[in-house]
Amino acid sequence: MKFAPLASVASLVAVAFGQGVIITLPTGGANVSAGSNFLVDITRPNSLSGSEEVAVVIALQSCAARACSPPSDVLGSILYNGPFNPQAPNPNPDHQQLNQNFTVQVPSGFQSGSALLSVTHVALIGAGPAPWIQYQNVTVNVG
Repeated sequence: MKFAPLASVASLVAVAFGQGVIITLPTGGANVSAGSNFLVDITRPNSLSGSEEVAVVIALQSCAARACSPPSDVLGSILYNGPFNPQAPNPNPDHQQLNQNFTVQVPSGFQSGSALLSVTHVALIGAGPAPWIQYQNVTVNVG
């Protein structure tokens, strides 16, 4: 009987990882310019478990003068904060996964150098449902 709580936690963790997102654009090391727009593509791989998308927050944090903080502590400049509704292309002959593109703008005057682009993903998972938050990031260069 002592294993039941452990099994429940393991099951919830497995469901949560199935709901995760991936930043497919920009790729790590990409160059972006202060004051200009760029594309952020967020993919949500297919999953058998149920979830309801709530939102994403896309942020940019300068790492030029000091090491970046984890996105769970500091987001930096918010580039987008709102609904997340990933869709599969229609038609979808290549069987692409669900994704959504966001055009965001680097703030003018943003410090040049290394920066952390982060996506905070919020979803509801399971039958309860339970809230779930995920952080993904890539390093970009602001020129």
